[in-house]
Amino acid sequence: MNNRPNYLKILASTLGCVLLGFLSTLAIQSVLHDWLAVINKPSFVVPDWLYSSLWLINFALMGIAAGIVWSRGLHHVWVKTALYHFGFQILLTVAWFLTFFELKMLMLSFLLTVALFLLLLFTVKWFKVVKPFAAYLLIPYTFWIAYTAIVNFEIWRLN
Repeated sequence: MNNRPNYLKILASTLGCVLLGFLSTLAIQSVLHDWLAVINKPSFVVPDWLYSSLWLINFALMGIAAGIVWSRGLHHVWVKTALYHFGFQILLTVAWFLTFFELKMLMLSFLLTVALFLLLLFTVKWFKVVKPFAAYLLIPYTFWIAYTAIVNFEIWRLN
């Protein structure tokens, strides 16, 4: 495996993830002010301005982590395995955004956060095999998804 980071790969994956995060938060702005403003929420929900910012920070950290793993070389099976897990994790994240904010299917979106959390644990494991620092960059996202699952469950329960 290549031990030197490829900054172009790190930049590309970071920009890709931040763009996805930006588009996701942009797409939900009207929902934040319409539907989400009027439903019952638990008292520990973060403010809207912080919510979008935390998502973008997590998307940036995910992009950096994926770029670090990608830098190790796609020829290695562990790198491919780690990035496959990462790709599925991104798909589940997008699916959660759609089911929670657009479709307003609270139970399904809660189940997606549980699945995402479990998949994220595997992603962290595989990132750690390839490059431990990349795995550590996913720890804030792991906590964020756990928090999101709890909030999602409480919103479903309260409504």
